[in-house]
Amino acid sequence: MDILHYQKSFLNYLESKNWIQEPKNLYEPIDYILQLGGKRIRPILTLMAANIFSGNFQKALPAALAIEVFHNFTLVHDDIMDDAPLRRGQATVHEKWDLNTGILSGDAMLIMAYQYFENYEPSVFQKLAKLFSKTALEVCDGQQLDVDFETRNDVSIPAYIDMIRLKTSVLVAAALKMGAIVAETSDENADLIYDFGLNLGLAFQLQDDYLDTFGDPETFGKQIAGDIIENKKTFLYLKCLEIANEEDQQKLTFFYQQKLQENSMKITEVTQIFERYDIPSLVQKQINSYTEKAFETLSDMEMEATGKQNLKQFGLWLMNRSV
Repeated sequence: MDILHYQKSFLNYLESKNWIQEPKNLYEPIDYILQLGGKRIRPILTLMAANIFSGNFQKALPAALAIEVFHNFTLVHDDIMDDAPLRRGQATVHEKWDLNTGILSGDAMLIMAYQYFENYEPSVFQKLAKLFSKTALEVCDGQQLDVDFETRNDVSIPAYIDMIRLKTSVLVAAALKMGAIVAETSDENADLIYDFGLNLGLAFQLQDDYLDTFGDPETFGKQIAGDIIENKKTFLYLKCLEIANEEDQQKLTFFYQQKLQENSMKITEVTQIFERYDIPSLVQKQINSYTEKAFETLSDMEMEATGKQNLKQFGLWLMNRSV
């Protein structure tokens, strides 16, 4: 079954929900962020895992929706923290409404996400809720580290990788494991597909870092070079700092201490330094490495060859995306 089929089934399920209730000012922003589109990667993974292990992805739809609602809650609050103007090419929730609305609607989304697990029998519910709580807290850990890193000058590449593991990868891994839990496969399979997702999530985030600076503004949907503007110490920056000569190290450090009104010169200068040290291809190398690591876990999983092939295809698609 191809990715588009899962995507379509999920979108139909999403559309069948009536998001706007009273008070409208609480629920309209929720409807807005959920309708903004996006790749729907996490719910697709939940459905795919359920289908691979049980041949029935329909029963994983509530769990997939929980993951998507939670993911969008984190985006609403992240955008507030980053003071981001755009999300998927449209105004962010706090820009379109206001800060208080963004905070409260986000809070409601977190609670709603848990409610979808009530569709499952107690033993499955318990496993889902336990994994979800652990994951949600790890995402908060990752977000806090991300914020801390902006003002720290001692961030290492391993520390950065750990931060993106918490902020991004654990949710990708949990999305897959939830599908496995709903399918009631073995604990070993559920753990292996979690590991697969963890490595895939790292590759996914590194691809995001790459696209943030070197992506096409037309397809990327977010402000290009947002990471440079925000002084985010991504893999690109840290790797460049590691291998650049002293003059370029000083330039980079200088630029990453500035918060400017007008950023075009900063973006041009930093991007040129990245290109000088071949950072785009070094990031791609790292992305390939984590993708291969993810693929290695497939051999230990008990599933049909077509299931492994589907997961591999998804990983390759993720690696070569432009959005």
